[in-house]
Amino acid sequence: MLYETAARAAEILALNVEDLDLEHRRAPVRSKGGAVEWVYWESGTAHLLPRLLRLPDGTSRTHGPLFLSERRPVPARRPTAPDICPHTGRARLGYDRARVLLDTYAGLDLHQLRHSAATHLGDAEIPLQLIMGKTRHKNPRTAMRYVKPGAEAIAKVTEVLAPRRRTH
Repeated sequence: MLYETAARAAEILALNVEDLDLEHRRAPVRSKGGAVEWVYWESGTAHLLPRLLRLPDGTSRTHGPLFLSERRPVPARRPTAPDICPHTGRARLGYDRARVLLDTYAGLDLHQLRHSAATHLGDAEIPLQLIMGKTRHKNPRTAMRYVKPGAEAIAKVTEVLAPRRRTH
């Protein structure tokens, strides 16, 4: 989901099940500036979300935190009610624990997924404005680091500068 949405990890970890618009493959997130913006995902996330929401009895979670920690919190460290899943009693997965899990099981950094998504969009010659829209960067200079055209793209654009052949 982090890769397909190109969202900040904290935004995705803050999602609740009831925030998901599964039909349209999107969810509202609160951005760094505090505005509510939409993130969109594709088939990989759409395929995995039902598995993430499934409960042992075959039903699905309908509300509460989307990403959960492995166990229930001990009473001394119990988070506030919005950060506890009403179906399982497990707490919302925190940034630090998500970072450790992703590094341990995939050898990846949480923020690296956002950068990889933006870089792959740049490699695919997606216009800067669309990369900015997807990543929700406000400053073009920040998003420019992802747009590094390769030799093939430069050769292709050079064709525009070639003299036109006369047609009779």
